[in-house]
Amino acid sequence: MKKRFYVTTPIYYVNDIPHIGHAYTTIAADILSRYNRLQGKEVFFLTGTDEHGQKVEKAAAEKGRNPKEHADIMVDNFRNLWKRLNISNDAFIRTTDDAHIKTVQGLLQMLWDRGEIEKREYAGWYCTPDERFWTEKDLVEGNCPDCGRPVDQIHEENYFFLMSKYQSDLIKYIDDNPNYILPETRKNEVLGFLRNNVLGDLCISRPKSRLSWGIPLPFDENFVTYVWFDALVNYYSATKYLAPQQSDSSQQSALSSQEETFNFQLSTFNSYSWWPATHHIIGKDILTTHAVYWSTMLTALNLPLPKNIFAHGWWTVHGKKMSKSLGNMVDPNAMVEKYGVDALRYFLFREVPFGLDGDFSEQALINRINTDLANDLGNLVSRFIAMAEKYFGGEIDIGRIDAGASSELEEQCAYAHMNVHRKEYWSHLHFSLMLENIWDIIGETNNYIARKEPWKLAKENIDYLKIVMFNIWNALRITALSLYPFMPDTAGKIWRQLGLKSLVDEAKQYSPEIFEWDWKPSYEIKVSKAEHLFPRIETKEAKNKRRKAQNPSDTPRP
Repeated sequence: MKKRFYVTTPIYYVNDIPHIGHAYTTIAADILSRYNRLQGKEVFFLTGTDEHGQKVEKAAAEKGRNPKEHADIMVDNFRNLWKRLNISNDAFIRTTDDAHIKTVQGLLQMLWDRGEIEKREYAGWYCTPDERFWTEKDLVEGNCPDCGRPVDQIHEENYFFLMSKYQSDLIKYIDDNPNYILPETRKNEVLGFLRNNVLGDLCISRPKSRLSWGIPLPFDENFVTYVWFDALVNYYSATKYLAPQQSDSSQQSALSSQEETFNFQLSTFNSYSWWPATHHIIGKDILTTHAVYWSTMLTALNLPLPKNIFAHGWWTVHGKKMSKSLGNMVDPNAMVEKYGVDALRYFLFREVPFGLDGDFSEQALINRINTDLANDLGNLVSRFIAMAEKYFGGEIDIGRIDAGASSELEEQCAYAHMNVHRKEYWSHLHFSLMLENIWDIIGETNNYIARKEPWKLAKENIDYLKIVMFNIWNALRITALSLYPFMPDTAGKIWRQLGLKSLVDEAKQYSPEIFEWDWKPSYEIKVSKAEHLFPRIETKEAKNKRRKAQNPSDTPRP
């Protein structure tokens, strides 16, 4: 049986307009999914939308729709963007799915039956936009500490999950599992919070008199579920009805029966092979809900905790967090339209180490395109194809080259090649380091061409030139394969220009041997010319400079 790899994004709030932050998280999950598929693993990549709560109910009413109709329209904002960004998700979950609703109610019933939930009166400050209660000490100048907007004092009966009883257990678990929360700074944040504060119980209901758009509590129809309890359960509920299923028909029958009756048994939970998730990838703003709420919910259910929660940083603009009020949101659709999807994917994960905050600027993106993509990568591929066609009619002598013939260039690239596939890099999501090492391979290959001078070998030693051309071909093959998770379209183009068949099909057939330097295809190779991968982008400054050089008397146009 293949090893399994399960990665999730947050489920995005359906009312949001997708911005660069949404794209960032989702592309990260896509990179992991593509790499693990190439490694021969069975992958489940989940994303989706969070569709319950007061904000959806209010927005729908303003547009004269019921909440479900509103969500059905808004969800396409995300579906369409993921297609445009070449996201390879295996499933798209919606919290309005019937199977998800049944799973949430089943888990709630289990917690209620075990005495993990109790009803009590509560008075507190409530932030309607965030749909969250705060204590008096949490408020900042009388406003919500998260969004800064006014809060309302509410006094009502509600149901509470007894989260407080798991505080010491969670601290111990995080201490015993150092990779549970990454990066290290986020783990320290959570531990600091847990060690320096008394963890309260979690209000997990809202009265229907105040909010009707939600999942009804199975033990009290007068209340609906708090959106965060509903939303977090998606990671588990998806494994029951959206993930590739086990071949054991009796297991499937049991699952189906239990979903219908809500008779969830722990033996079923713990034996279901897609859980726990390998990675939950989230933004740092929702770290507490995942690291504390979700972890304690799973502990109370006797379910294994995910192997990792990775909370990345924010993209800012001129040092300021993106927000609608500031009007500085970066639209990923617009960036793709101007610069292409692979250029955007590359920039986001090369520019800033994943986990830290980064400042987004189009000029920085253009610089990466012109320097890394057009000059380093694009020119290397173009030079090689041109030489192969000039000296050998495009044919690369694969069959007659000994496996050890590429040892010289392989030795020069060995350390970088090892780092691209280093397990620690992938488990800790060191994407920028992986790309840096891929560019080391590109740099070494460019240097190899400069040293070997193929144009001279064509006149002096044609047999050795065949070996040199094979070495360059092989380095480009490794480069394309390594780039595939980050830049799938570009990698596919290089692969085909190198005379190889479908990259994905090839990898499926030969994984993992295809990553080795001495791998060779079983068919003849003939390279083919194509358009330059990344044409240089001329900036306004460069245009004005060129115009002035051509016509010194002209003044630059605005």
